Amino acid sequence: MKLISSAFSEGGIIPSIYTCQGKNISPPLEFFDVPPSSKSLALILDDPDVPASVRSDRMYDHWVVYDMPADTRHLKEGTMAPGIQGKNTSGKMGYIGPCPPDREHRYFFKLYALNKKLDLSPGASKKELEAAMQGHMIAECHLMARYEKH
Repeated sequence: MKLISSAFSEGGIIPSIYTCQGKNISPPLEFFDVPPSSKSLALILDDPDVPASVRSDRMYDHWVVYDMPADTRHLKEGTMAPGIQGKNTSGKMGYIGPCPPDREHRYFFKLYALNKKLDLSPGASKKELEAAMQGHMIAECHLMARYEKH
């Protein structure tokens, strides 16, 4: 599987429109080579570079989506992803853009192809999603990009 964005490249800089300094909207994403046996997709966006003084686990979850239709191949800029929205670290459902407090951070968009629908209730956390996906992942890929507030 492959995950790309027309807004930035692997390892590139996330344009500010998709961050707290811009419109804070989700970027466009495209999915390729999703296994035909997939029954659903899940998407996580997280930041593992949070200072320990801000969060002891050093992780901030920006977007959690699951039970996306297996035939989803793109997400348009600024639209809600199809499927069920989970809770991000702020406790809200849906996308929340990069807003690093201290320096440049890495942001990982992670796509998972699953062999079943998970049927988690709306608002599940990343931790709950990851637990539910165990034993059901057919394929996974990620796209990493960076952002620093100016």
